[in-house]
Amino acid sequence: MTQTGDTEAIKRAALVKPSERQLAWQEMEFYAFIHFTVNTFTDREWGLGDEDPAIFNPVEFNADQWVDVCKSAGMKGLILTCKHHDGFCLWPSRYTDHSVKNSPWRGGKGDVVKEAADACRRGGIKFGIYVSPWDRHERTYGDSPRYNEFFKNQLRELLTDYGDIFCVWFDGACGEGPNGKRQEYDWDGYYEVIRELQPNAVISVCGPDVRWCGNEAGHTRQSEWSVVPAQLQDNEKIQKKSQQIDDGQFSKRVDTQDSDLGSRQVIKNVRELIWYPAEVNTSIRPGWFYHASEDDKVRPLDELLNIYYGSVGGNANFLLNLPPDKRGLIHENDAERLKQLGKAISETFEINLTERAAARATDTLDEERDANNIFDGSCDTYWCPSEGTEQAEIEIDLNELQTFNTIVLMEHLKSGQRIESFTLECKEGDGWREIYRGTVVGYKRICRFDTVTSRYIRLTITESRWCPTLSSFGVYLGGGGGMERGRISL
Repeated sequence: MTQTGDTEAIKRAALVKPSERQLAWQEMEFYAFIHFTVNTFTDREWGLGDEDPAIFNPVEFNADQWVDVCKSAGMKGLILTCKHHDGFCLWPSRYTDHSVKNSPWRGGKGDVVKEAADACRRGGIKFGIYVSPWDRHERTYGDSPRYNEFFKNQLRELLTDYGDIFCVWFDGACGEGPNGKRQEYDWDGYYEVIRELQPNAVISVCGPDVRWCGNEAGHTRQSEWSVVPAQLQDNEKIQKKSQQIDDGQFSKRVDTQDSDLGSRQVIKNVRELIWYPAEVNTSIRPGWFYHASEDDKVRPLDELLNIYYGSVGGNANFLLNLPPDKRGLIHENDAERLKQLGKAISETFEINLTERAAARATDTLDEERDANNIFDGSCDTYWCPSEGTEQAEIEIDLNELQTFNTIVLMEHLKSGQRIESFTLECKEGDGWREIYRGTVVGYKRICRFDTVTSRYIRLTITESRWCPTLSSFGVYLGGGGGMERGRISL
């Protein structure tokens, strides 16, 4: 129960809500990162900026193949590294010669960004851009006002010439320019340009809409809060904390941020709270760019599934990197793994066993928030109890004995994030047995446990903020039940 001194803080946290662009981004769940540039041809992770554009020549380049691979995994978007730290532009930028216009690919008339954006539109997925603020080629870098104008001009090109952009992805990597001075990024100025030209795009990581999970290893938190202290918006922009060398270890670290960012203990004395949801980004290989030596090091299916369940199933989105090779294609090994991943996910969630289910709650605010709303498939309808009711139960009758090992819970995100802890039980004979114990729900919580057979399920919300909501309750029988995320086994 909420202590008297915490009541106002908890109610304030319960009322923090996402923007429309954040909601649209959250619903994408799973999408691809495409790291592709001169590094692909030099076998490096970070370029120096002195590469000859002539080395960039992906003779079999096919953006439709990228999109097909993404769709085979169930991905809903693709983010392309339009410019990495080396400064080489995958579009014919008017503001630099260090671009595809000076490469032999497509006779110097090519535009990777355009072909990728067009392929995404044809394939029915969304297109996003990564643009590195650090540019190791540009001579004005380090002359802060001049370089910031240069960078904003390049942003304008990308945000006006390639259709709708769902995401602009910035990292905080920062170094010294040719003048020996550290560049001071004009973040607010960059955001202004994006909001003007692509108002529906989220600005991720070094941005106000989506935060980095804190590591590149695929590690996920047990409790991922979307409502967090406002100061977290500046974490990845602090220069002294930014990645400044390619040491090969950064992507392996899992302790780059605290494990608890938003519990009531953390936020009770925080003056400003914001909606700042998490994204988990990692690569399907050890490196972010393609290296032939890693062709046999593609992550195994079980490992990718665990990251998927920990991210998408733990109130975060999953951004998985797929690095095209020198041909300009996603390698066969990566493509096969993505196909396997998509098959495993789709087979698990193909049949929802709640088709004939009925629900009864211990408390309901009114008829519009009836407990049976959790079965209608709409994210706009939901159950909630009376205001101030922080603990409640919902009993589900599946109408017949069913065998299952996965339950998916979703809150009504437009009302904020409320649930702090819960248990799931199934009925055996005349008694109830606990099958799962969890903390936050948020957009989605995928609960996995050892396979059980029962007609009745009970969800007990043991702690919540002001009053909980529930928009969806799904029951499934999938492969891999009782894996890493299951808390209690029968």
